[in-house]
Amino acid sequence: MRKVIGLGETILDIIFQDNQPRKAVPGGSTFNCMISLGRCKIPALFISELGNDRVGELIKSFMKENNLSSDYVDFFDSGQSPVAMAFLDESRNAEYVFYTNFPENRLNIPFPAIYENDIVIFGSYFAVNPALREKVSDLLRYTQKQKAIIYYDINFRKAHAEERLQLMDFIVENIRCSTITRCSEEDLNVLFPGQTLARICKDYLSKYGKNLIITQGAEDFLLKTPQFEKKYKVDVVTPVSAIGAGDNFNAGLVYGLVKNNISFGDLDVLPENGWDQLIESAKAFAKETCLSMDNYISPAFANSQALPAPS
Repeated sequence: MRKVIGLGETILDIIFQDNQPRKAVPGGSTFNCMISLGRCKIPALFISELGNDRVGELIKSFMKENNLSSDYVDFFDSGQSPVAMAFLDESRNAEYVFYTNFPENRLNIPFPAIYENDIVIFGSYFAVNPALREKVSDLLRYTQKQKAIIYYDINFRKAHAEERLQLMDFIVENIRCSTITRCSEEDLNVLFPGQTLARICKDYLSKYGKNLIITQGAEDFLLKTPQFEKKYKVDVVTPVSAIGAGDNFNAGLVYGLVKNNISFGDLDVLPENGWDQLIESAKAFAKETCLSMDNYISPAFANSQALPAPS
């Protein structure tokens, strides 16, 4: 079976509701996605960084419990593992406050071997952070050369809005390199304030990207491929927590790529019914995640989705 490689930050999320701490769970945008894939028994490994401290050990153990390899996590001694406070609003969406203390030299680990039709998923500020950019670019070039699928979740939030102009070239490079790019209306409002979706698609997304998914909260979301465009409805759900919903939309779509054996070469010509299956899988994973305070699909749901071992 092909493998999935994630690249992104790893954080301990302390979740608050009504200004009271409710739960502490390992998190991070790509991390949440990878935990769900690991729970589905898909070969999964993660490129990231953590402090060689108690929080780092807690998260390392959690990765092992959920079938996510930590062989490519840089455990550094100078600094501490990052922590985030996540404050849930009435709609169960989160506002974050981050606490970080990274060393000057970061990601001092080798990349894993990547083969044709493997899947690499990355995104958020980690994907455009100037301190990590050279290594992220190296990984993207290597992945492209190997003809692996690259899935980019832009996930650019207002905390970094002041940096948007100097980071735009990195975002464009990420879109150019990727086989699938997902973004939200919130991302686009931060990156392109005052511009319409049609203008943003013309000048950036469609100009540089291949297969685009644009979500709009509770509104219909848009899929744009070289073959067609289509809108999909969002499933109505009363969330316990919306943390990780978008991350697990990504996990569900990647799961669908593996389950349906969709290759790098297939995606440019994948018909509408093929995308329908991927989107249904993505929606199911996102919906499941909203039903608990965790950032990932439940073990029971994962067991129902587990793929048979290759013969």
